[in-house]
Amino acid sequence: MAVEELLQKYFRKKLPHIWCPGCGNGIIMGAVVRAIDKLGLDQKKTVIVSGIGCSSRAPGYMKFDTLHTTHGRAIAHATGVKMANPELNVVVLTGDGDSSAIGGNHLIHAARRNIDLTVVVFNNNIYGMTGGQFSPLTPSGSFATTAPYGVIDRNFDLCELAKAAGGTYVARGTAYHTRQLVDLVADGLAHKGFSFIEVVSQCPMYYGRKNQLASAVAMLEWQKEHAVPVKAAAKMTPEQLAGKFAIGELYRAEGVPEYTAAYGEVIAKLGRDQQ
Repeated sequence: MAVEELLQKYFRKKLPHIWCPGCGNGIIMGAVVRAIDKLGLDQKKTVIVSGIGCSSRAPGYMKFDTLHTTHGRAIAHATGVKMANPELNVVVLTGDGDSSAIGGNHLIHAARRNIDLTVVVFNNNIYGMTGGQFSPLTPSGSFATTAPYGVIDRNFDLCELAKAAGGTYVARGTAYHTRQLVDLVADGLAHKGFSFIEVVSQCPMYYGRKNQLASAVAMLEWQKEHAVPVKAAAKMTPEQLAGKFAIGELYRAEGVPEYTAAYGEVIAKLGRDQQ
């Protein structure tokens, strides 16, 4: 579908956005709608949920039933939507702070339950909207407004966390590798179970300026140079992978019970027992 057709079909008209020049959020939002379009999902049966942050403004621009919730609670609200109507396609658009700091517990328990949500994390390594504070995904040694001498915390690998917690589809893409990103999101949407896609993105205004990556182009080039396809990464030594990260489908498990289906079986059994 042509860009103009995508805009007409999937986006609300004449709605200005708040994103800074060079931000990767629009690229990721575009990949999500292209993935939805690729699968031919029914817009009326697709719900987009977000919390608070730069990325979380995306649902306001998208022509779906959307839910802009409180900070860190996007996955909890999305769980309620999916439980109320398991036939819906429920997508969570969240940021690195929203999902891994205040929302971290909701993330691990949704993964543990294997509930059929597709969670897309816009990872720009920073709290962009609120002034450039460091997040749980800000790399150690990086600079932020709340870490003028460098971050000393060790940063999460959210993909490993999602896998360890029980997620059954885990992938990582970048704002640079857009075609691959569309496919990864589409695979996550098609997967029946908890799907987690981390997207390495750029924030030139806060993270970039603090860390000598002064333009969106420089940050996209950094993604290109440091991302390694998962099959190639599997053949590399830890020393060769130092400072780099794998992209692609990182993990998939089939045959694991999906939470709303298992809950439906409990309800059905209860009905039979009462007859």
